[in-house]
Amino acid sequence: MSATPESDRPDGEAVARAFARCFAGADGALALDHLRRITFERVLAPEVGEAALRDLEGQRRLAANLLALIRRGRAGD
Repeated sequence: MSATPESDRPDGEAVARAFARCFAGADGALALDHLRRITFERVLAPEVGEAALRDLEGQRRLAANLLALIRRGRAGD
């Protein structure tokens, strides 16, 4: 997979607006609610291993990034 030239990449605001459009409406709200439940509201058992903790933290970070993009995209409307 080759890298996209900088000049061909959408700017951050365009990406944020695209995410906001993708998650608009009832289906988008349902999907985001599910994402929140399986990441932020998930609790692991005390005996879980470090790998599982790191995996969940990565999921949470990705979900937080996605939610931030959506908020930014909606704010630009």
